[in-house]
Amino acid sequence: MKKRTLMQRIIFILMALIVAAASISYFILEPRKPWLAFYVACCGGVLAANLIIALIFVRKNFK
Repeated sequence: MKKRTLMQRIIFILMALIVAAASISYFILEPRKPWLAFYVACCGGVLAANLIIALIFVRKNFK
């Protein structure tokens, strides 16, 4: 049970860091290069979605 909660916490922390970094970089890059800012934000969203899928598999496999 402790391994499951540890893995979930790690995935949640990584997800929060990726979303925060993507949103910050979007607002920093937007005035200069709007397409690059959109690309970086989309990449952060895809990584967050992959971590959500990983979280679902962690919950299933550690039951």
